[in-house]
Amino acid sequence: MAATRLELNLIRLLSRCEALAAERRDPEEWRLEKYVSALEDMLRELKKQSSKPAPELLNEYSRKVDFLKGLLEAEKLASSTEKALANQFLAPGRTPTTTKERTPATKTVHLQTKARCTGKMRSELLGTDSLAMDDSEELNVRKRKGLASDEKQSAVELDAVLKHHQDVQEKLAEEMLSLARSLKNNTLAAQNVIKQDNQTLSHSLRMADQNFEKLKDESDRLEQHAKKSVNWLLWIMLIVVCFIFISMILFIRIFPKLK
Repeated sequence: MAATRLELNLIRLLSRCEALAAERRDPEEWRLEKYVSALEDMLRELKKQSSKPAPELLNEYSRKVDFLKGLLEAEKLASSTEKALANQFLAPGRTPTTTKERTPATKTVHLQTKARCTGKMRSELLGTDSLAMDDSEELNVRKRKGLASDEKQSAVELDAVLKHHQDVQEKLAEEMLSLARSLKNNTLAAQNVIKQDNQTLSHSLRMADQNFEKLKDESDRLEQHAKKSVNWLLWIMLIVVCFIFISMILFIRIFPKLK
């Protein structure tokens, strides 16, 4: 599953924090502490997302953030002995943060911090050797230069990865937009067909109602016509019967009975 924008920002900031932790910082340096606080917020937001990374990857992120947080707390301790003891309990990350790293940066920072604390304890016990301090400073400068070049190269690779993921997301967005347009067109076409069918059905129902009304009117007219025909026939039969009856009476009166 492709990394989300929040996860990519978390990886980038985590790599930056690891680079800062590897450098020799001034006591008044505040960036690393702010960055670690931002990492904690981003990690909490990442755990709340529906498309969050695998649990193993989340545990690795949490492990590295906890290491940086513990490193900052250890640096605030007063004596070198307490710092060295606190560093012994720190657990660095198991996997590299970026593809450029051969070994996890937090493990390198852990080793450097332990060596630094051990050197301070030795200097406090045996006294400060200026020549050794100069050599240590020169070695630290070289390490900072190497870390700076690695950081630049890691930043370039991270930018390339971010650009690739952004291009993939834009392509997916365009495909989703195209599918949404196609679905909209299909929906409109289906809606027009359904609308035409409804109109045809309504017209057929109106025609059926009209035909039913006409049939009903014709049935009423036929019934009335049949009733009228029966009435006229009945009157004609009554008149004929009356005429026959009267004719018989007249015939009897005119022609008396023979003796």
